[in-house]
Amino acid sequence: MSAVALSIIVPVLNEAAGIEATLRALAHLRQQGAEVIVVDGGSHDDTFHQAQAHASVVLTAPRGRARQMNAGAAKARGEVLLFLHADTQLPPQADRLVLDAIAAGAVWGRFDVRIVGSAWMLRVVAALMNARSRLSGIATGDQALFVRRDNFERIGGFPEQPLMEDIELSKRLRQWARPACLRAQVATSGRRWESRGVWTTILLMWRLRWRYWRGESPERLAEAYR
Repeated sequence: MSAVALSIIVPVLNEAAGIEATLRALAHLRQQGAEVIVVDGGSHDDTFHQAQAHASVVLTAPRGRARQMNAGAAKARGEVLLFLHADTQLPPQADRLVLDAIAAGAVWGRFDVRIVGSAWMLRVVAALMNARSRLSGIATGDQALFVRRDNFERIGGFPEQPLMEDIELSKRLRQWARPACLRAQVATSGRRWESRGVWTTILLMWRLRWRYWRGESPERLAEAYR
């Protein structure tokens, strides 16, 4: 197979309500040569069939975001991999922004994030996420991580753990280089914060990050998150 410049990998699970809109928003990137790979983790709704009409490749993999993203990366032909959550939309010209950053010498990177929702506090949450990431060199999946394929393979891909896989990947990549922190914003849904309560979710995530930093297993943290 011939290589393409950019592969966008979207892990999904029961996303029938929104997957078509997410993939339609990527149509112009496909027209410009990007590859869009959807990896379904065993949805019980119509996610898989809806995705088939709007993606380059749709495949199934064992459930778990890390496993699904690794499966997508293994199938991808792109020299650069971008991992996109199903409820997140990229900014205009995202492909050019990513490829320009890589061409300028970046090994990996992420976008700033904007959280879409009715609660005013979500703007503050997003601003803090972006500032923390820029200072720490750690990125989250909400920020649409991208990485050169060869470097991704060299570290063995995402660790197949049930939570904090994005944090762990960032830590491993940061040993080589700090991320390119693109100011352009991805727009991600605030449903996680609004369904649980914004302050409740903020406190929960702070506790989970603290416990992970202290060495607690991702399996125990995943139980606490659920």
